[in-house]
Order: sequence, then C-alpha cells, then structure tokens
Amino acid sequence: MKNTSSARKRETTDATDLVEFLDEGNDSGEEDDPRSPPSWHVLIVDDDQAVHDATCYALNNTRIEGRPLHFLHAFSAGEALSLLNNRSDVAVLLLDVVMEQEHSGLELVRTLRNDLNMHAMRIILRTGQPGYAPEAEVIRDYDINDYKLKSELTHAALVTTLTSAIRSYVQICNILASQRGLSLIVDSATDLLAHLSLAEFAQKILPRLAELIGQAPEGMLFCCTDQSTAKAGAANAKVVHATGAYAPWIDKPLEQIENQPVLSAVKQCLNDKGNVYGKHAVTLFLGGAESRDAAIHFILQKPLSLTEKQLLDVFCVNVAIGLKNIGLFGDLHSLAYSDPLTGLLNRIGFIEAIDKHASNQETGWTIALIDIDHFTEVNDALGHQRGDTLLIGIARRLREYWGAGCTLARVGSDVFGLLAPEARLDPARLHEAFYEPIVVDGYLLPIESTIGLTRMTDKCGNGLELFKTTSIALKHAKRVMRGRWLYHTPDMTASALERLDLTYKLRNAINLKQGLHVHYQPQIELATGRLIGVEALLRWTTSDGTHVAPDRFIKLAEHAGLMVNLGEWVFRTAVTQIANWDAAGLPPIRLAVNLSLMQFRDPFFVGRLRKIVNELKVPAHRLELEITESIAMLDTDSVITSLNEFKAMGMDVSIDDFGTGFSSLSYLHRLPLDRLKIDRSFVQSMSSMGDSGSTIAHMVINLAHSLGLSVVAEGVESEDHALLLKTMGCEFGQGYLYSPAMPPEALPGWLDGRNAGKREHPG
Repeated sequence: MKNTSSARKRETTDATDLVEFLDEGNDSGEEDDPRSPPSWHVLIVDDDQAVHDATCYALNNTRIEGRPLHFLHAFSAGEALSLLNNRSDVAVLLLDVVMEQEHSGLELVRTLRNDLNMHAMRIILRTGQPGYAPEAEVIRDYDINDYKLKSELTHAALVTTLTSAIRSYVQICNILASQRGLSLIVDSATDLLAHLSLAEFAQKILPRLAELIGQAPEGMLFCCTDQSTAKAGAANAKVVHATGAYAPWIDKPLEQIENQPVLSAVKQCLNDKGNVYGKHAVTLFLGGAESRDAAIHFILQKPLSLTEKQLLDVFCVNVAIGLKNIGLFGDLHSLAYSDPLTGLLNRIGFIEAIDKHASNQETGWTIALIDIDHFTEVNDALGHQRGDTLLIGIARRLREYWGAGCTLARVGSDVFGLLAPEARLDPARLHEAFYEPIVVDGYLLPIESTIGLTRMTDKCGNGLELFKTTSIALKHAKRVMRGRWLYHTPDMTASALERLDLTYKLRNAINLKQGLHVHYQPQIELATGRLIGVEALLRWTTSDGTHVAPDRFIKLAEHAGLMVNLGEWVFRTAVTQIANWDAAGLPPIRLAVNLSLMQFRDPFFVGRLRKIVNELKVPAHRLELEITESIAMLDTDSVITSLNEFKAMGMDVSIDDFGTGFSSLSYLHRLPLDRLKIDRSFVQSMSSMGDSGSTIAHMVINLAHSLGLSVVAEGVESEDHALLLKTMGCEFGQGYLYSPAMPPEALPGWLDGRNAGKREHPG
C-alpha cells in the first residue's frame, strides 16, 4: 500500500492550507480579469506534489473552447471538500483515487454527488497503480467521466480529456440552468397569476426576473400601456414600478423619462412587440389582453448566456399570462361590480361601497334607493331600447347632481342607489333633479320616483344589512307614499318580517292546497233582478284561523312569483264548481274569473286554461275573463293575441276596475272586449244624479255603450245606487246590496231565498 505520509510533498508547512502554484498566469489563484474571457476552474486533488507540477506544466497556456485554465490545488480529500464547500464554479476535478486512505477519492466523490449535490462538475479519476481500477458500477453511479493512469500525463492526453469533460460540464450546466430557470418560471407564473392588480404584478415580477438571471433586482423598470385610452403602443405607456436609479419614474408617463437610451429601448419594445437585447441592458416585451402590453427594462450586471436569453424568452411568454389575467380579472370585476348599461356600480358594488363606510364606522352618511315609478309601463309602451336610453339619461342626471364625493349605482332594473353625506342628501332635492323631463327619441318623459332612505349610525350593521333596511324603507314608501320618500324605522323591519312570514305561509298553503277557498259574488241584471252570473273571488284563512285580506295576499303572491300556479288553481276550482252546480240542477250562470299580470307572461298560459275547459266540459261561452287596465297596457300586441285565442274558444273578456289604472282609451278599440266594470270607488261616491261620482259612472257607461260594450257596476250597496245605475243604462251590478261573496255551498240556498222573495213580492 502507498505510504501517503512520505509521498506528500508540499511547499507550505500548514497542512490545512490549500497549495496553489503560480505558473505563468494560468495558476495564479487570482480572480479572472473582467476584460478577458473567464477561466475554466480545474481542481487537482493529489497527495503527490509532482503530479500537481506535471499537470500544470503539461497544460501550461492551454485554452479550451477559447478560455484559459485556472488551477486549484488540494492534497487530500478533506482539503478538497473544504475548498468545494465554499465555491461552486469548479468545472473539472482531477482526483487521485488513493490518498489518506485507500478509498479516500471515491468517498470524496460520494460526498460531492450525494451530500453537496454537485452534479455539474466533471470528475476524472487518476491512479498511479496500473492494476487498480474502480468497479464499473462506481463509475456509473457517481457519474465519473474518465479514469486515467498518472503515466498518461502528456499534453495531448490531458487536453483531450479536459476538453471532453469541459464540454460535458457546459452541457450539464446549461441543462441544470434551464431546469432551475424553468422551475422558477413555473413558480413565477403561478405566483403572478394570483395578483389581481397591475401594481402588485409589477412589484412581484421584477425580483423574480432578477432571480432568474442571477443578479440583484436593481436598475429595473416595469412600464405598461393604458388600455383605457385610444392611443396604441408606447404613446400611452406609463411607469408602474421601478427600482434603484429608476425609482423616481414610478407613475410617470413614459414620454417624461429623460434617459434617452431607456426611452428608446422601451419604445422599440412596445411598438415592435418584441424583446430588445442590448450590450448593457435588456428590454423584455409582455403581451397582454387587448391594448394592454408591458415592457421590463433592466441594466445587465453581467453578460447573458445563450441559455439565459432562451429562458428570458420563455419567461416572457409564461408571465404574460398573468398580465392578461389582470385584464380578465378587471373585466370580471367590472361585470361583477358594475352595471354595463349605465356605467354605475351594480347592486354588489353598491353594497361593498356601503360596507367600506360601515366597517370604518363612518357616520353622517345616508343611503337612498330611488325607484323610478311607472318605468315598466314606459318600457313596455316605448320598447326596451328607449327604456334603456331613459335609464342612461337618469344615470346622467344623477351624476350631474351627485357626482363628486358620492357613490351612485343601479341596483335593480329601475332602482338606483345613492350613498352620500347626510348634509348633501336631501330627498326633496332628489325629486327636484327630475322636475325637468328626460328626452328620449323626441318623447318628453316626466320622471317620478319613490325613495327609501337609511341614516348610517355607529350601530348600523354591515353593508348588506344597511342595503336591506333601505330596501325595506323603499318598499314601505311604495305601499303607503308612492311618489314621496320615507326614512327607515325599526317598525318597518318588523313589518317586513311579518310579510316574509306571511309569504312563507302562503307558499305552503298553495303547495298543500290548505286554507285557500274560492267564494262567489252574485252578479245581477239591474233591470230584472235576475242572477246572471258570479265572480270567483279567492279567500285565505291561515292555519291559526286568521283571515287575510285578498288585496294583501294577492300582492304577496305576485311579488313572490306564485300567481301563475295560484291563478290556474282558482280557474280550475271555479270551473269545476260551475260543472257541479249544473249537475245539481241550478240554472246556467256565467262565471267571471280574474287573471293576473304574471299569467299573461307565462307562455303556456292559454294552453293550460284551454285544457281545463276541455277537460271539465263546461261551455266556454259561460266563462268571462277579467283583466285590469295595467294588463291591457302591457305589450298590447301580446295581450291581444292571447285574448283573441280565448275569444275564439267562446269566452268573454272584461276590463276590471276601469278608470283607476294607467288609462289610454286607444287600447279599448284594439282589445277584443265584451264588458267594462265600473270600480266600486265611483259607485260608492254616487249620491244623486249630477254629482262627481255619478258623472264619472255615467261617462264610463256612455263610453262602453258607444264601443258596443255592456257594463257591470261593482260595490252596489244600496237601492239608491241600483236605481241611479239603472237610470244611467248600466246593465249589471254586484255588491253587498245583493250579497257578499259566499262559499259555493251557500249559493243554492241564497238563490232559493231570492226566488222565494220574488214570489212574495212580484215586480
């Protein structure tokens, strides 16, 4: 076995020091001259000084791939490990297999590969014992490039071996750099995807980019075009973020940058939409969504390798997705928080704005919800396009009055929101804002509104709760003070909860068919006193025995979307009752059933009623459908089509409560009507011929007769009413004078009693 202690020859007395020979510049131990190509660092590890000397001599002034060699020296595995622990730029290790111990060289290889993860450095094993060679598995497992005898220390052999090793080293370094770079790119792209603002994106991307090319994040600039302007390319670019000497340029337009080389490079990058590689600086292009592009300019602290340039190209393509996502997130945010028609905030955005004030406990603010009265009628009469134009005009008017310092929103189809300082939000001024009509395609449209308001206090809840309380105030105002305004009070919330509870009970009643009953009010021929028909009227008694007024629960059903099913159930129940009365031998009578607005919006409405009539085999000419003026004004062509289908089946059609709605006499000529019904309010105000109530009733009767229609008067409660109406020519009447609405089983008895009375008092 070799005597390692006697074989070691050193020119230093300190065994722990590294020995480096100074050999005509390529073994100086000094840093590479920055003006010359960098050297390849070769570490010679051998306990024999002569081997070090011979190797240096053989390779003196040798250049490989255009670069000189720089030798490092160690005389033991321990010294080599100490050296390599502190530097990672060694390209080739010329390693003696046997030094302190027989396997010192191989143990060092294991440590370098497994513990220090030094996989790029190429290792050439050398031995002075011709018969000694490591096993093939060792060479394979530890990625050993070559195995040479020390006797092969000729110039040609060493140059050939080192050239092959250095080329392998370069390839592996490029592969590892690519792997690290690609991993960093993937991590960067993933991280940058999570940032929704341009400022965050810019702040994150610069240090990531610096890390990729191995330099400090100084002297870097991120510039982005503004997609909100019509200008393209660099003409509308702005510095979003910058570091080092460029930091003072943050938020400045690109054109204000006084550094001409930087300005020229960024302009070229944005206008040409490509990377610009200079000798001392690089400008990278990031293509964003639509007109938003970005450029990153940075000073090079060291030359870029081909691999680094390739990685930068890949980096740009991948992180550009993050820039595009910012645009997409912006679009999504706009869709989520903005109203596309008016450009105002939408409901979600408005609630969030309220919540910001509430979370900061800001008092002295008022929330208003402004409902545009009769917008549905205007929209239906003039068309949706003009309706949209009207909404845009309303938004513009609100901006004129409450733009700066206030928050405006469109929170419903015809409801606008306003968040403003209490001192500025005067409800009367809100009404004044619409004193002047809005012009839409030549139409002067007067705007009326109903307003609900809530004052923000330090105990007012969050944004959603405040929005709900304001909605409650608005709904209350629409019920009791339409065209005016109301501030929210605690009792309104209690009332809203009560309505919510009642709606829940009504839904259950409809689903379970419990507590709902159809009553029937007789209709009398005024001239003869003969029963000619009944009107079906819905009644509801809750499970606790409470009778709920029809005008209350019908509105609840309409708001809750329950009227289609409820209306169909009433129609089926009433037509079934007519069939039952016929079977019981009652004289044939006409049945009047009210239709709701929601039923006309159901595309299967006509077919469902036709199916019921055919199924129950009741003659259609004995059925009358009552509609309100608001239904008649709703999309008149559609209503006429449906009514004509009913008329074709043989049914009659009447207008209920005529004169109380949004009237237009023109529709009376177009609708297939048979009858008008005078509202009870006109009848009950009659006292003598010539008073206001009688005058209106008389006018309605004359109008109906001029159109060939008969008339039914509602609310007839006295003989005087009946006499006046008969004198005016009204054909039919119904009211408490004859009978309130009664359950179906009571009608035969009522009819018998009435007939008996006539026999006792003929004429």
